[in-house]
Amino acid sequence: MPVDDSRLSGFYKLSVEERRNIVARLSNLSDDQIEALSSTGELSESAADHMIENVIGTMSLPVGIATNFIIDEKSYLIPFCVEESSIVAAASNMAKRCLKHGGFKTSSDDSIMIAQMQILDLEDTAVAAEAIKTAKYELISACNSIESTMIRLGGGCKDIEVREIDTMQGKMLILHLLVDTKDAMGANAVNSMAERITPNVEQITSGRVHLRILSNLASHRLAKVEARFTPEEMADDGTRESGIKVIKAILEAHSFAMADPYRAATHNKGIMNAISAIALACGQDWRAIEAGCHSWASVETGTYTSMTRWEKDEDWNLIGRIETPMAVGIVGGASKVHPAARANLAILGVESAKELGGIMAAAGLAQNLGAMRALATVGIQAGHMKLHAKNMAVSAGAIGDEIEIVANIVNSSKQQVTQKLVEETLESIRK
Repeated sequence: MPVDDSRLSGFYKLSVEERRNIVARLSNLSDDQIEALSSTGELSESAADHMIENVIGTMSLPVGIATNFIIDEKSYLIPFCVEESSIVAAASNMAKRCLKHGGFKTSSDDSIMIAQMQILDLEDTAVAAEAIKTAKYELISACNSIESTMIRLGGGCKDIEVREIDTMQGKMLILHLLVDTKDAMGANAVNSMAERITPNVEQITSGRVHLRILSNLASHRLAKVEARFTPEEMADDGTRESGIKVIKAILEAHSFAMADPYRAATHNKGIMNAISAIALACGQDWRAIEAGCHSWASVETGTYTSMTRWEKDEDWNLIGRIETPMAVGIVGGASKVHPAARANLAILGVESAKELGGIMAAAGLAQNLGAMRALATVGIQAGHMKLHAKNMAVSAGAIGDEIEIVANIVNSSKQQVTQKLVEETLESIRK
């Protein structure tokens, strides 16, 4: 279950061990889950060797906790696995500004994945399409004809769609299997179904089935999130006047991303800073999620654009929405193999794949707002470089207490934070 309260005042000031102990207590982590986190998330060589081929070692990334999130009236501590400074802080900051109207609200689709079958060598694609429609229930029954936990729990193939497309090699008929994968991501299940009914489809259409593979554009599996921010929450000084100025600036920034794919690419990368970081922390196929989200950003308009939508209401509340494919799972895959992924899922306390997808989309919306707000006000570098100073100190050769000392000195100076300044500061304190 989610935690009782995700608003952890002064959390960032604590040591790594102190933070881990607090999260472990709030999330009721087991000793094994605590150990998985405290051992820097490393896999054993044996476990790694069974996950991919030609293993020579493993690699660690930091896991940080985003705080302050209220989603569907529940408090969540959200694990991010990511290497870039300021991401966790920005998401936590925006979540803290989203409390007046009750936080983030989700409304997500069921876990429907698509398997595509490419049908070629047809005399008449229209006739073949009608034949598939006529035999739809026969094909669905064939898809669901094996013993499966997913099917036993109410999942399985639910519908079939047929599309005719024009390609450089002429017309092709594309069959879509719509499969409810329940709490699994479902790639293996949908691929197996497509392969299982290939002889049936070829007999029905008198054609040749070529590619049989899932689509990562999971357009029937959308995570939908909405959040409302008051002008006072958007202002650093808490005043309505300042907040309205910030909201105007954010809407101008959003309009830029909606109209220009060059801006939209960076705008959406900021959204994925959160979504992919949570996906990685929880053992999800983050490449598939990235592909689906970016593809969906061009489906509605035909042009690559913002994944999010922002507007104001009559009271100058800022309203943000995101609707994006979220093919995630909490059973099977790395989410059950990797001990740190299991621990991070335990921190979230999610009970379904749909819940996980909604959390990830909410974090993406918060991350997007954090980036736009920074860009539209003080600029992105001010906060980013302040948090990045520790990384720069390590790059300069600082060790132990030197890292914090150097970061504090350069951040308190009135100079632009550069690698040269960090190196000179390190040299100075050593003298």
